[in-house]
Formats: sequence, C-alpha cells, structure tokens
Amino acid sequence: MWRAGYYIFYGINRIINLLPLGVLYLSSDVLFLLLYYFPSYRKHVVGKNLLNSFPDKSPEEIKKIEKGFYRHLADLFIETLKLPGMSNKELMKRVRLTNPELLRNLYESGKDVAMVYSHYNNWEWLSACISLLTEYKCVGVYKPVKNKIVNKFLNDQRTRNNADLAPMQMIVRKIVENRKKGIRGLYGFMSDQTPAPTLIEYNTGFLNQETPVFLGLEKIASKYNMAVVFIEFLKIRRGYYEMTHEVLFETTSGLPKYLITDTHVKRLEKMIIDRPEYWLWTHRRWKYKKETANG
Repeated sequence: MWRAGYYIFYGINRIINLLPLGVLYLSSDVLFLLLYYFPSYRKHVVGKNLLNSFPDKSPEEIKKIEKGFYRHLADLFIETLKLPGMSNKELMKRVRLTNPELLRNLYESGKDVAMVYSHYNNWEWLSACISLLTEYKCVGVYKPVKNKIVNKFLNDQRTRNNADLAPMQMIVRKIVENRKKGIRGLYGFMSDQTPAPTLIEYNTGFLNQETPVFLGLEKIASKYNMAVVFIEFLKIRRGYYEMTHEVLFETTSGLPKYLITDTHVKRLEKMIIDRPEYWLWTHRRWKYKKETANG
C-alpha cells in the first residue's frame, strides 16, 4: 500500500519539479504563514527550545529568531521537494565548497574521514552533492524515517551520486568492507540527533543545557584512526549555500575519552549561536533528561 502512496507522491512531486525555484519560493511564502501563524507547527517546542538555549536574549530577540527559523523551514521544505528535479550542475551552482583542497590532501595522505554535519541549513542538498566534491567513497550514517514514503524519497536523493547509506549498527561492517577493497571512505555522522534513553552513555553541555549525545562517531573514528572533519554550512542567500570543511582532528587514535565528542558539539554550538535561525528548532532535542539516562 505504501508503494502506491509513494508513486502518487512522486507523481505530484514531478509536477512540482517542472517549476523553477523562483516560482516555488512564492509557495514557500504562503507555507511560512501556515507554519508560523495558523495552524502553526510545533511552535511550543520551538519557543521552549529557544528560551532554554538563549536565556539572556530578550523576548524581542527570541521572536526574531523564531520568525527567521520558520521562514527558513518553509524554504527548506520547498528546496527538498525540488531536489529530484535539480541537475547536478544546478546543485553545484547553489552549494559552493570554499576549500576543496582540504579533503583532497586527506585523501592523498591515505586517511579515512569521519565527517560531522547536522540539521543546519539545507542538509539534504549537502547530502546529495557531497559525493561530487571529493574522491572519497561517501557513506551516510543514517536513522530511518518512520514514514516509508518520506524515507524512500530522502534516501533516493541522498544516494543519487553513488553515495551509500548505512544504519549505525551496520557502519563498522561497511568500513571493514571498504578497507578490504582498498576504498578510502568518508563517513558522514549527524551530530545533533537524540539517543534513545537506553542508548544514552554521555551527557555534555550544549546551548546552556545538559544534553545526551551519541558516542558512535568518537568510538568509530578512534578505532580506525580517522580524521574528523566538521562542515560549516552557511546560507548566503535564498537558495544558495556555502560549505567549508574544517579539520577538528587529523588523527584520533589514543585521544582522551569524550574529547572528540565535546569538540564537535562545541563547534556545532558556535555555528548555531552565530546564526540560530538555521538550525532545526522543531526537533525535541532535550526530551530525555539526564536522570532518564541514569535510570
């Protein structure tokens, strides 16, 4: 039954993709009104997250961030739907990498890479184009979306340029397979997802709150002595983004426990504080408290 729903969705999406982004952004302006004013979408979650994350900001400042976020969220929805209709040439015009030499140098040195990114700006465009920007075999570590139609739609776009996907429980097998074949891999980890209560091993400070974080990136990078690279992903203007890679650790074997995790969390925090409207504030990032993790 879900396949029939997918084909209906895909058919509607094909019609959407006949329209240029400039026209679709008019729909985004209408969508913003629905998301922000009526009926609104998770506005209580967004408001609570912003108040807890920025206790020193005035109500006016919080309101400005909130409104900017919903405008961006509407654009994000439209841009994601448009992705199947965008050629790689157009995608590369809209997502510019400022320092391609960084990954090239790591590749030539023989290092595998653990790449840190997040639900910031248009991460779906980033996922779709990253394979076009490097010689590495790109593998996204992902958590399946519950809705099968949405999950297939997103995964089709994430793998459109010969990238692979692997759930966290399968990523070690993928790394081992690639190494046996002599394939250098770039493994992308979402750094801002929320662990289930039974999977919480560590809490750290993030946006003025005790926050449970996954340790998978740290454990895997350390085990295989990968370089850890952070993606700073900025919105230049509507429909145009700029990506800069930053090496957090060139080698990771033998580092103190939690150093890798604390470092990439703080780097994400800085990016959010600089331009907070572009992070996914509808996400219930702090739904599990520290005491939940301790049983």
